[in-house]
Amino acid sequence: MKIAIIGAGAMGGALVEGFIKSDAYKAADICVSDPSQAVLEKFTAMGASVTEDNTQAIADAKVVMVVVKPWLVENVIKGIAPALSPMQNLVVVAAGVKSSDILSWLPEDGKEAKLFLAIPNIAAAEGCSMTFLVPCGATSSQDTKLITDVFNTVGNTLITDEKHLAAGTTLASCGIAYAMRYIRAASEGGVELGFKADDAKEIVMQTVLGAVKLLEASGLHPEAAIDLVTTPGGVTIKGLNEMEHAGFTSAVIRGLKAGAK
Repeated sequence: MKIAIIGAGAMGGALVEGFIKSDAYKAADICVSDPSQAVLEKFTAMGASVTEDNTQAIADAKVVMVVVKPWLVENVIKGIAPALSPMQNLVVVAAGVKSSDILSWLPEDGKEAKLFLAIPNIAAAEGCSMTFLVPCGATSSQDTKLITDVFNTVGNTLITDEKHLAAGTTLASCGIAYAMRYIRAASEGGVELGFKADDAKEIVMQTVLGAVKLLEASGLHPEAAIDLVTTPGGVTIKGLNEMEHAGFTSAVIRGLKAGAK
């Protein structure tokens, strides 16, 4: 199955890498369209098909992904609209772009388009994205399964509605940056505690990975898992309470809500 990806910047490039690494598709069946020669050379070396022509990229593609900055989506959609087939699935990855606008940029019969809005994150490159998927237009359950399966090759996918897409964006797409900010902060704390910078980062990354694996395996609520390591009067509860005095939980929630506005 051919997948065309228009725009291979940070997000589009992460998807291309993830699809190729997943072995779910032949590298040559991933067609990348991007104006940057450096980008095209990178993905040529990985075995993908490349072009600078968006219309050429989508020819015979079962799935067409538009992964560009929000303000570029209209021009890209209008440019490829005449070449889009009713048999193709159009997936737009761009925060804040409404399905109603996208459908209006298609020809008169645009409402018949099989359109999806999707918000993955850059962990797709390593098969660990959390992707939010919104079926729009004339999509069927079979279409939705197809696109869900595509994104599941690079992580986990949650079907949602358009009104929750902004929340999903800040929780998982922006959220990966928030998680990295914690890792940075904890690594800097590790340096203050006497570890070399690289060692501190490795310790924190492994600790975060361990926390995720434990929650996945146990199904515990995070607070229940925290109780397992908070000895009365111990150092863990003292550290947690000090973080809360500084507004840790409140800061995280406020940051998420700010990102959703």
